[in-house]
Amino acid sequence: MKKSVTKELLLEGLDCAHCAVTPKKVMVLMGLDCAACAQKIEKAVQNIKGIKSAAVDFVSGKLVVEADFSQDLDRIIREAGELIKKIEPGVNLLEEETNAGNVPQEAGNKKELLRIAMGAVLFVIAFAFKLPFWPEFGLYLASYALVGGEVVMKAVKNISRGQVFDENFLMTIATIGAFAIKEFPEGVAVMLFYQIGEFFQDIAVNRSRKSIKALLDIRPDFANLKIGNDTKKVSPEEVNVGDIIVVKPGEKVPLDGRVVEGKSMVDTSALTGESVPREVEVGSEILSGFINTNGLLTVEVTKGFGESTISRILDLVQNAGSRKAPTENFITKFARLYTPVVVFGALGIAVLPPIFVSGATFAQWLYRALVFLVISCPCALVVSIPLGFFGGIGGASKNGILIKGGNFLEALNEVDTIVFDKTGTLTKGVFNVTEIKTRDNMSPEELLEYAAFAEAYSNHPIAVSIFKAYGKEINKEEIESYDEICGYGIKAVVKGKQVLAGNAKLMQKENIVYEEIETAGTVVHLAIAGKYAGYIVISDELKEDSRQAMQSLKAAGIRKLVMLTGDAQAVAVKVAQELGLDEVYAELLPDQKVGKLENLVAGKGTRGKVVFVGDGINDAPVLARADVGVAMGGLGSDAAIEAADVVLMTDEPSKLVSAIKIARRTRSIVWQNIIFALGVKGVFLLLGAGGIATLWEAVFADVGVTVIAVLNAMRALKTRP
Repeated sequence: MKKSVTKELLLEGLDCAHCAVTPKKVMVLMGLDCAACAQKIEKAVQNIKGIKSAAVDFVSGKLVVEADFSQDLDRIIREAGELIKKIEPGVNLLEEETNAGNVPQEAGNKKELLRIAMGAVLFVIAFAFKLPFWPEFGLYLASYALVGGEVVMKAVKNISRGQVFDENFLMTIATIGAFAIKEFPEGVAVMLFYQIGEFFQDIAVNRSRKSIKALLDIRPDFANLKIGNDTKKVSPEEVNVGDIIVVKPGEKVPLDGRVVEGKSMVDTSALTGESVPREVEVGSEILSGFINTNGLLTVEVTKGFGESTISRILDLVQNAGSRKAPTENFITKFARLYTPVVVFGALGIAVLPPIFVSGATFAQWLYRALVFLVISCPCALVVSIPLGFFGGIGGASKNGILIKGGNFLEALNEVDTIVFDKTGTLTKGVFNVTEIKTRDNMSPEELLEYAAFAEAYSNHPIAVSIFKAYGKEINKEEIESYDEICGYGIKAVVKGKQVLAGNAKLMQKENIVYEEIETAGTVVHLAIAGKYAGYIVISDELKEDSRQAMQSLKAAGIRKLVMLTGDAQAVAVKVAQELGLDEVYAELLPDQKVGKLENLVAGKGTRGKVVFVGDGINDAPVLARADVGVAMGGLGSDAAIEAADVVLMTDEPSKLVSAIKIARRTRSIVWQNIIFALGVKGVFLLLGAGGIATLWEAVFADVGVTVIAVLNAMRALKTRP
């Protein structure tokens, strides 16, 4: 069997540290700025001898190469670098240690903006003032060189490599054609609008390309390895299975293991997303990524770092993104067909009639060909389509919805299935007293008071929720004795009466006849003076708009609503029933959530998209794997927000309905522009070829359509969901 060795290459903008599970060589590709280029690179690298597989994920900025043999890796990387230079001369393959990939993206954006601004100023001066021909021509030429020089150079280089028909070539030939017929303002304006659109597209791509750096906050930096009677701070990778480590209060658990000494409460929210801490004691299993909150724990390591839970989560997030199909620029797709047809059509108009039509002159038909080219310039689409998407993105942001790119906005139009996390997404993630039931003549207020006094010395979230519901000062002098019974509850003497507050096991232990309750929340039973007094239910609450959001999503045509949660089955089923969800899967760890999502993706319609909505670090792998990941931004974790494609800043599920409506309205506006632009241009192309349309009409057909399309696209900014 061949040994598979993996090496990882990171693209510009991926500020990831050495977060790999196994040693990997990290490279940086500087200057990669288009999805089409990423596809070209992937295709070329896959053909290198010795490659088992190669995948480029443009959005996350990662190229993963698998080789048949480890000794081939250096050669493969060298050949990949040479290939990349041939395909995209502006892209450089560099060692991460050069820190070349750490250049702030903002610096590049500022340079680009300054260049476009300078070109725009020269254009305005030339356009606004009546100048003699040569000064005017000089200003327009300088403006064109500033805003369009890069595009022209790309077109020339691509032609030299046999890659003729792309958007660079079309923009170059159209604008040079405008200059050739002395329509200088048209030539510069087309290129200026094109570059402005490209600039905003680059900003969106760079934002959506943000690395999962925030997720590294959950990666433990060290482990306290026990050696004899001493402890030594070491890297988690240096700890072996069977070693003993010490986890102090406030520290992250660095490796999976079993508690051999001590007891404590651990915060599991980083893995399960659930806010209630879990109690661990001798014999309890403990996972890396948990946070030890109060006690000192001695742990025997059961898994090496590479196999630990936290490493699996990090690996899932890194690799989930690479399974997404790279986003291909609309104009590049369009230009593949449009550009050759238009260019060869213009060439035919210039050359064929003088040969085959008697009396036709070359100068006459060349003029018509240039008119044809000016009309055909796709600036209306080049400008209005990105502007439409970014208008939709801007309109969404005004409604508290952040969408990281036009591709994600477009994907929201094809949603088939929406998958939700529970805690913090559909529920508030804050535990409160939701029910108080008493026995005999005791009032709910009196039962709550006894419970508050009994829990007076506890900092458990259950106790905190009882204090919050009680809402009064607790005079601890009235507590005569207090005993916390681990795993059961509290035994205290309050105001001269013995109070038992805890779970059903405590009632059984003390031989109290109690009422068995089936509920989705946590039940605290109380017995006062040896007699059962009632119970208090503490549970998470649904967000105010969750029910309405589910109804609205169904009304919007979403086929399936699903919930994945790490919470208990009974809790999950109750929430799903209350909200009218179609499917529910409970008691899942992050890797199991990814598996369930994979099944849902496989079962969706061929064109449908699967959306996942979550808020915790544990949701990051699923957010990355979904077609569209949606994070709760107000209270959600930074890692979830980084991994997501859409962020709901108000934490309201109903905002997802708004996002889908905004996406649909934006698509409508974009398609209005496409149909309008192509329709008008189609008519004028025929008129131009027939000699009916003049250059003035050609300019009107181009610029006029562009202005109208841009004004229409700006309507997306005023979206009201």
